[in-house]
Amino acid sequence: MTVSSWDDYPVHQSAHFISHPATSDRNFYDRYYFNLHSCSNELFAIFGLGQYPNLGVTDAFIDVRHKEKQHIVRSSTELLDRSEIKVGPISIEVIEPLEKLRVRCEPSDHSVSMDVTWEASMRAHAEPNQYIRNKGRVVFDTQRFAQNGRWTGEITVDGQRYEVSSDTWWGARDRSWGIRPVGEPEGDGIRQGTNVMSGMWNYFPMQFEDHSILYMCHEQEDGTRLLEEAVRIWHDSNETEWLGRPEWEHEMISGTRLLERSKISFNEAPGSSFEIECESLLPNWVSIGTGYGIDSDWRHGMHQGKDVVQGLILDVDEIKGLAQYGIVDHVGRFSYEGNVGYGLYEHGFFGPFMPMGLEDRGSLAP
Repeated sequence: MTVSSWDDYPVHQSAHFISHPATSDRNFYDRYYFNLHSCSNELFAIFGLGQYPNLGVTDAFIDVRHKEKQHIVRSSTELLDRSEIKVGPISIEVIEPLEKLRVRCEPSDHSVSMDVTWEASMRAHAEPNQYIRNKGRVVFDTQRFAQNGRWTGEITVDGQRYEVSSDTWWGARDRSWGIRPVGEPEGDGIRQGTNVMSGMWNYFPMQFEDHSILYMCHEQEDGTRLLEEAVRIWHDSNETEWLGRPEWEHEMISGTRLLERSKISFNEAPGSSFEIECESLLPNWVSIGTGYGIDSDWRHGMHQGKDVVQGLILDVDEIKGLAQYGIVDHVGRFSYEGNVGYGLYEHGFFGPFMPMGLEDRGSLAP
């Protein structure tokens, strides 16, 4: 890759062609993430597309939790031009930057197709940089912006077609880029036996009728927080309120690593403190089949060949035992002071985490 179509735009950030990131780190990535739900336990779709310029790969997926199955379409090909936001049947069109995007999964022999348009409910919010160095190696150095919004269009899963309208079909999206582990596994070397993302991960972008609340926390077993955020953003004015240090209380289902409900407290909020009750409506076991790290044969950025498209139908009861050790995304219901909202209720517990009774990397909640 040398000269490509993006080089005709004034978007360069270094003395390199756009095809070549300023860093030569193999783990550089640039990704879209979206989710779509009906503010209920009816269906939960998660989809994304990523580019990995230093690996020469681009891939995409859509994963729909529908009844007791997860329906997945995933695709991968060689990265030739970074302006091409399409991999196989899955494509993203930026209609109006930061405001309106269209995502399609063209009909095929597989069990999911979709044509939906997302419109922002709030301005794009720049989240804090995530930076982790492990025994000398920078393993995370990522930037992200996040937004809540509403969907219109249609989605078909397992032969059932859903009309998607903005009154009840909501969802979050983010754009992230930088460095994180991607592609084929590397040798661990001195990092043998270490977990670069150890501890608890919480990410709850909550959408209410007239505002959004974004809560995020990466906390290690000893209470050290590597990343946290708590903000309230009003949709009409885009006014941002910083809510101070968030505190969490989680209830985990016994014998699992799965959260059932939570209480997030904002004791330093301006005006007066408040707490949000959070509950799971429908989990999506996104760590299996989509590239998020558990599968050895399909990871984000892994070379699969040219124009590879696959479809999977997974039984929830068969995958959740393993998938609970990765990221789990739920449709969440959130309530406080008469406000009821919906959004992403995402968590992961990696390795031991004694505050939740997880004694080692394999243990489950008592």
